[in-house]
Amino acid sequence: MKKKCKSTWILIVTILFVLQANAQQEVKLRVIDQYESPVASFSLQTKTGEQSYSANKEGYATVQLVPDEKVRLLAEAHDTIEFVYQQLTPEKVVVVHKFFHWKDMLNPMFYIAYGGLWLLLLIVFAETGLFAGFFLPGDSLLFVAGIYSTNLAHEFLKIFALGGLENEWIDLFILVGLVSFAGIIGNTMGFWFGRKIGPTMFRWKDNFFFKKRYLDEAHDFYDKHGGGAVVFARFLPIVRTFAPIIAGIVGMDKKKFAFFNIVGCISWVISMIFAGHFLQKWVKNQFGFELKEHLEIIVIGIILVTTAPVIFKLITGKAKSRSYPQG
Repeated sequence: MKKKCKSTWILIVTILFVLQANAQQEVKLRVIDQYESPVASFSLQTKTGEQSYSANKEGYATVQLVPDEKVRLLAEAHDTIEFVYQQLTPEKVVVVHKFFHWKDMLNPMFYIAYGGLWLLLLIVFAETGLFAGFFLPGDSLLFVAGIYSTNLAHEFLKIFALGGLENEWIDLFILVGLVSFAGIIGNTMGFWFGRKIGPTMFRWKDNFFFKKRYLDEAHDFYDKHGGGAVVFARFLPIVRTFAPIIAGIVGMDKKKFAFFNIVGCISWVISMIFAGHFLQKWVKNQFGFELKEHLEIIVIGIILVTTAPVIFKLITGKAKSRSYPQG
């Protein structure tokens, strides 16, 4: 009788344990895309059916799950993914792949996610070396690169199996050195391109799109402010793409250009990368959240700050141009 009673209790405990193990629990889940942007809404498919959820601005949502059950996650404009909650990292983050849209090319994380260090270097070079990168997010891309400096620098260190040299400052200086080199080479190529076509342009006849006096004015401007123009152009979107070409066209001294090209590139790269890296650390220590979670706001802010001088110059430049004699 005792044995029968004991077996019954064991059976009851086992059943309760199984039921408990298969019962849904309220758990916290974060869903982001490959650019580390939060996914606003998604659905989870389980054995008991499908349930829709809305996440907060950081991508967190409280969901009902059986921890060891395989779950399918669906989100509009994203790939479907399966996961088991218990097998996730301690942060309980699920990454889903967002379908490509041309607007993604304006997001710095697009280039970090798909090209890493090497695409970053190509973009910095292309802004002036290929004259086709004026639409790329140069300033915000370097700022974001500062946030991910460790990941990007390690791509370079792994080539030479130098994992033992990993250090915050080493990572930063490796990244600054590589990006500065790409920018200096790009500017140099733009300058030499301008020197090649410059003499020909001074012989062009005036037309609706071209006025020789514009070259004369640019020549005088670089004679007076050449060094400063090359340096400060690095901090202005669009302007930095064409400034070295104009410097070459108007015949700026090669040694003078080379010196200020190096100064301008290094100053630009250090200010942007260091700002991203150390601002991320300061915000995390002071306020307890990651700048990575608010990249869209940061990018918009950087674009507004860096393009404001260009817009102001265009507006004031148009106003001044009316006083020029027609010719």
